[in-house]
Amino acid sequence: MKHALNLVLVLALVLSQHAIPQKKNHTFELGKQDFLLDGNPFQIISGEMHPARIPREYWRHRIQMAKAMGCNTIAVYIFWNYHEREPGKFDFQTGNRDLAGFLKLVQQEGMWVLFRPGPYVCAEWDFGGIPPYLLRLPDIKIRCMDPRYMAAAARYLTKLSALIKPLLVTNGGPILMVQIENEYGSYGNDKKYLEELRTIWKMNGVDVPFYTADGPTAHMLDAGNIDGAAIGLDSGSDENAFAQATRRNPNVPAFSSETYTGWLTHWGESWARPDTARLLREVRFLLENKKSFNLYVIHGGTNFGFTAGANSGGKGYEPDVTSYDYDAPINEQGRPTHKYFALHALISSYVGALPEPLGPIPAIAIPDIEMKAFSSVWSNLPRPIPSVQPKPFEAYGQDYGFIIYKTKLIGHKSGKLTITELHDYATVFLNGSYIGKLDRREGERTISLPKTDARDPVLEILVEGMGRINFAQEMIDRKGITDRVTLDGMTLMNWDVYNLPFEDRYVRSLKSSALDTARRGAFFKGTFELSEVGDTFIDIINYKKGMVWVNGQNLGRFWEIGPQRRLFCPGPWLKKGKNEIIIFDLHQNEARDVKGEKTLE
Repeated sequence: MKHALNLVLVLALVLSQHAIPQKKNHTFELGKQDFLLDGNPFQIISGEMHPARIPREYWRHRIQMAKAMGCNTIAVYIFWNYHEREPGKFDFQTGNRDLAGFLKLVQQEGMWVLFRPGPYVCAEWDFGGIPPYLLRLPDIKIRCMDPRYMAAAARYLTKLSALIKPLLVTNGGPILMVQIENEYGSYGNDKKYLEELRTIWKMNGVDVPFYTADGPTAHMLDAGNIDGAAIGLDSGSDENAFAQATRRNPNVPAFSSETYTGWLTHWGESWARPDTARLLREVRFLLENKKSFNLYVIHGGTNFGFTAGANSGGKGYEPDVTSYDYDAPINEQGRPTHKYFALHALISSYVGALPEPLGPIPAIAIPDIEMKAFSSVWSNLPRPIPSVQPKPFEAYGQDYGFIIYKTKLIGHKSGKLTITELHDYATVFLNGSYIGKLDRREGERTISLPKTDARDPVLEILVEGMGRINFAQEMIDRKGITDRVTLDGMTLMNWDVYNLPFEDRYVRSLKSSALDTARRGAFFKGTFELSEVGDTFIDIINYKKGMVWVNGQNLGRFWEIGPQRRLFCPGPWLKKGKNEIIIFDLHQNEARDVKGEKTLE
């Protein structure tokens, strides 16, 4: 295994040494129909990947995989909320937040960049990349000229401009174009807002062409494209789509800005497995007609931690699974799929011979890991915050994780409990005993409280905030109890609120305690020894709903409703010798073994 890993690293080094450095300044312009690189028509063949979803140690490997499949460009979404967690506090340097480091790797591999910075990006990412700290403002409006939103967006774009200016094609860097917003025609029609975003970029010295990306319909392109910006089509799958772009503006080039290689998956669904034949027909059309295109995505990666988003379909809420495998050509673990080889063959028939893909990064299986009951969330509560009525997470300065709302029942002591606008999943307890759960995904908002002998029964509601909606009109998606709680029509007042963001420092500080078997909400801990490291998938099939940490790294959410029952743990997060795993489960109080597998399924 060690030999295989060394082989991969050596191969990566050799390939990087033979990459074509792009040191001189270039020109990139919008012709009437073509993109012009140094004055010559240039067909963009792009594969999209997101550095935030890929461990930094694997960035070069994934870029080289895309290059070997025939791509000359990498498209990257930048998630604003990943880089600015609190107002004015930016991180573009640590770990896989080192954006400049990623862009420089792309250039070292002789490739170009389509830069997709938002401020809104969608991407099945929490809140579409917009920072949830904005939701602390009760009447905030987003993706428009609301001055508070625009001040925050301008601060972000200004900071980002300084970072990317040396990396623009005009300054010898790899960035060819910058996208303005994302699929704005599916959301709003404020052209002043789009123009203001472009103005901010220009004022900060960004002098490359701009483009927009929208669905290929007249109303979306009319609302989402601005004059002078190239037209991205999501997707540009046929002549009709490109004809729509020509009708919008015949004087700029159009391209397929998102040719979908797969699709997203929500909790409770089957894995999305779109038709490969359709994908190949679309790519063949684009190659045959010399249309530029971007494969969304060539490699998806993982929604580690709390980063997965949600949609507003179904019964009003559809949270995304942790894996962002996307049924893409390069799977979550970085291995080529049948789509990869089909696209490799197709693209090579138009651009010439292509190299074989890199060898796989080693994967390991881990035998059963003995888990032991470690602690209860109820034994690790912070100081409560008094609150006349429940408020959402954001009102208490919390963005992610869990919150406990606690009150005494005065007046009505039992009956029909209703949570108005629960976001998103609650376990309900009366006098320390579990009563049941409420699931926004299922449209559940009421539960029956039984009669008790207590004079003033104590009600506790443990709420999990899952992914914020990242698309369309329901994006103002605050977490927790967002309105009120009533019992047989009586509004319940005077609550104690316990913030549980489950940040790394909270998990590190957990105190060992006995489990509260009546209330549920347990932490389990295990250790395992490794003689060699490699990628693995933690099989969590013996647990119900919660989160997993390995050596302090948050692998993301699990849920027994599936389809995902294994969480990706990258090899660089493991170590030879002793490793630690912690599991939090909302429902289970019995410790059960877990293990590591080599594949997602």
